[in-house]
Amino acid sequence: MRRGTLGRSGVTVTELSFGTAGIGNLYAPVTPEAAAAAVDAAWEAGVRHFDTAPHYGLGLSERRLGEALRGRPRDTYTVATKVGRLLVPYGGDPVGDDLAHGFAVPATHRRVWDFSADGVRRGIEESLLRLGLDRVDVVHLHDPDDHEETAFREAYPALERLRGEGVVRAVGVGMNSTAVLTRFLRDTDVDAVLCAGRLTLLDQSALDALLPEAAARGRSVLAAGVFNSGLLADPRPGARYDYRAAPLALLERALHARAVTERHGVPLRAAALRYPLRHPAVTSVVLGCRSADEVRDAVAHHCHPVPDAVWDDLRAEGILP
Repeated sequence: MRRGTLGRSGVTVTELSFGTAGIGNLYAPVTPEAAAAAVDAAWEAGVRHFDTAPHYGLGLSERRLGEALRGRPRDTYTVATKVGRLLVPYGGDPVGDDLAHGFAVPATHRRVWDFSADGVRRGIEESLLRLGLDRVDVVHLHDPDDHEETAFREAYPALERLRGEGVVRAVGVGMNSTAVLTRFLRDTDVDAVLCAGRLTLLDQSALDALLPEAAARGRSVLAAGVFNSGLLADPRPGARYDYRAAPLALLERALHARAVTERHGVPLRAAALRYPLRHPAVTSVVLGCRSADEVRDAVAHHCHPVPDAVWDDLRAEGILP
C-alpha cells in the first residue's frame, strides 16, 4: 500500500489508515477477539498507520490496539493518539455506561478537558501505559473547539517542545472545524491536521481554506469521517450523518450520489473513499472499522477503480463543486 510523509516530520503513513474508535466499542460492543482480528486484517492488507485516542471507549481503544500490535516490529508501523481529555477514575463501581458519549463501555472514568502543558504531558504518559509502547509517532490535539486559546497558548507549545525532545515525532490537530484547523496551519508549525467529515461527497468545506493552506505550507491532511458517520457507506432511513440521524435532504443527496456512481459500476463507498485522495495535500484516509470483514470491505473499495467520468458526472449533477 502506498505511503506518504506527514509534512516535514519524516513520519510515514499508509494511504489507508485504521481508525480505532470502532474497536473501542463505538455505539455497540465489540469482542476482544473481533477487535484483534480487525487489526490483524488491516495489517495483512498492508495498513501501517493506526489512529487512536483516550476518548475512544475510555481508553479501551488504546489498550486493544496496543495488545494487537504487540510483537510486531515497532519500526514497521506508526501510531497516532490524542491529547486534551484526561481520564479520571470515579472510584468504586462503574457509574452506569458511557453511551451518552457514544461508547458501549462501563463508565469507570470521567473525561476532563485539559489543554494545559501539564495535561498534555500527563495525557501522553497515560496513553503510553495503555498502549504498552515506549513512544507514539503522532500526537494530535483532540477537539479543542471550546478550548481554542488554551490549546494555542499551552497545549501546542508543549507538544512542540516534546517534538524537539524527540518524545513525539509529529504534531497535529484533529477536529471537525476547518476554521480552527486552518488557523493552526497558518499560525503554528504543526506537521498535519486530521480533518473529520469536511472533505466528503456531502461536505467539501475543507476546500475553501484548509486544503489550500496545507498545500501552500507543505503540511499534510489526514481525512477522516469520509462516510459522514455512515450515511455515505449505506444511505438509508435511519443512517447517521455527523453522529446523528441524517436529515431527509442529506439522505436524498446521498442516494443521488449513489445513483450517479453506480451508473459507472462504482460503489458509492469506493467513490467516498477515493474522493479525498484526489487532493495533493491529503496523505491518508483514516477509516474506522470494527471487524475483519469491515476492514476487508474497506480495502476492496479503496482499491476499486474510479474513472474520471464519475467525478465529471458528480460535478455535472451538482454533488461536487
